[in-house]
Amino acid sequence: MNSEFYRYNSERNDMVYQEGGYLMRLEFLGAAHVVTGSCYLLHVGDHSYLVDCGMYQGTRRLREMNYEDFPFNPAEIEAVFLTHAHIDHCGRIPRLVREGFRGKIYATRSTCDLVRIMLPDSAHIQESDAELFNRKNARRSEAPITPLYTQADAFAALELFEPVAYRTPLQVDNLQLTFRDAGHILGSAILEIVVEESGQESKLVFSGDLGQPNQPILRDPEAVAGADFLLVESTYGDRIHRDYDKESALLEVIRDTMDRGGNVIIPSFAVGRTQTLLYYFYNLWKAGRLDGDIPIIIDSPLAIQATRVFLKNYEDFDDEAIAFFGEQGTIPSFPQVRIAETAAESRALNSAEGSAIILSASGMADAGRVLHHLKHNLWRPESTVLFVGYQAEGSLGRRLVDGIKRVRVLGEEIAVKAQIQVLEGFSAHADAEQIVDWMRSITEPRPAKVFLVHGEGQAQEALKERIEEELGLEVYAPFLGDIVTIQGRSANLIPSNIPSVSVEAEMEDVMRDFDAEYRQLRKAIIRTVVRQPKLMEPIIRTMQKARNYFKKLAAPYNI
Repeated sequence: MNSEFYRYNSERNDMVYQEGGYLMRLEFLGAAHVVTGSCYLLHVGDHSYLVDCGMYQGTRRLREMNYEDFPFNPAEIEAVFLTHAHIDHCGRIPRLVREGFRGKIYATRSTCDLVRIMLPDSAHIQESDAELFNRKNARRSEAPITPLYTQADAFAALELFEPVAYRTPLQVDNLQLTFRDAGHILGSAILEIVVEESGQESKLVFSGDLGQPNQPILRDPEAVAGADFLLVESTYGDRIHRDYDKESALLEVIRDTMDRGGNVIIPSFAVGRTQTLLYYFYNLWKAGRLDGDIPIIIDSPLAIQATRVFLKNYEDFDDEAIAFFGEQGTIPSFPQVRIAETAAESRALNSAEGSAIILSASGMADAGRVLHHLKHNLWRPESTVLFVGYQAEGSLGRRLVDGIKRVRVLGEEIAVKAQIQVLEGFSAHADAEQIVDWMRSITEPRPAKVFLVHGEGQAQEALKERIEEELGLEVYAPFLGDIVTIQGRSANLIPSNIPSVSVEAEMEDVMRDFDAEYRQLRKAIIRTVVRQPKLMEPIIRTMQKARNYFKKLAAPYNI
């Protein structure tokens, strides 16, 4: 992709040049038609800045994009403006630094505190994954690979962070920036950038990830006073979160599972979701509704550290949460909460007697300690796997939610017998109606153009229609590499014609794996029938059932 990227960029240079220099322009280099990899390149005169530099997560093809060359020279980037600490927004910053970036990284104080645990943890994962691959490659006499970045790279990046207060204007060259509370996770920000160029002023607003209003712990997303151009997330652009009693719904899942004698496994994002769930559990316990004998185990070193960061930054909480945690930000007395600090303590949970509630990362069940708990509980009909957040396309969590019956976890094929439950509305992302309501609160001037980012195609199309119908604004969902030149309130799109991920290539990868498994199964069936001819008839009947079942599964897609 990168050779294409550079070719397109060179071919389009004359399209962004006018007498006196290059036009101000914005390049979409991530989170384009996908919910991951946020990265936007802003050129103003001879200066270049990044808004976010996130890691791609989800399918194999998306993850491979993390290893592709940056379509710019990192050494020429003068500053990074970071909306929040989630890895899909900050996860490639250590690589940026390793490849030459030496500017400042501006973020809220809470975000600066959170990245101090997030980035070294991410680097540890990169190093561990590389070590695992290299052991396999050595056995196959294949060349070793290097990690995306190391812990040393992460710590070097942390030296460049500069904390910024909410609502306090910051001047960087001829940019004036203001960070406003996005209500997504602790420290998350809506970013306002006012640019003066060639006697014209333009105000760009980056929503970052928008939280839901009226959620525990965090303040509601702040209103914005006018915008010329708006980049807004669209994760749940095609959905409305169900309004219901979350505590009672959570309690019902727990009671049903405990009655069956199983465990409740909650794949939970370490930053934000775990702390919110603890808040709900405490309220249930305090009200006498949650049995005090049920252990609630936090089994994520990152979540444990993140909780400590949350308590340190209690002044960023809403009034209700400050009253809950106290003025000093301490966890209230909560006897049934236990912490699994070490890997040995984590492993011991899977041989412990009795039932438990286990909160473990990652939130999409793609990595981390939660995989061990899934391995030991997915096959148990008495257990429940409870999802309380967004599951990206291609993630293990998404496949479980979609109803897959057999999955491979840590190299072992597991039959899915556990209850798979989803509680909507716990998400840290606003839904379609909440996004539109937040946009409606933007005062004059109204955006001349809205760019939908951080969303899958279906969600973006639905949100586009809603915004156009209800707000009457012009909307576009950029593709990877698209450029927008900006003069005042005028914008000109220069399309890249490079989709974020080739749908055809992605499907080819899936079908290749499907074909390989079919060939293996075909050989095994023929071998079995040759050895035991009496099994031929029942196997044929089973295969016919499988064919009919596959047709039934495919029917909704008109295949």
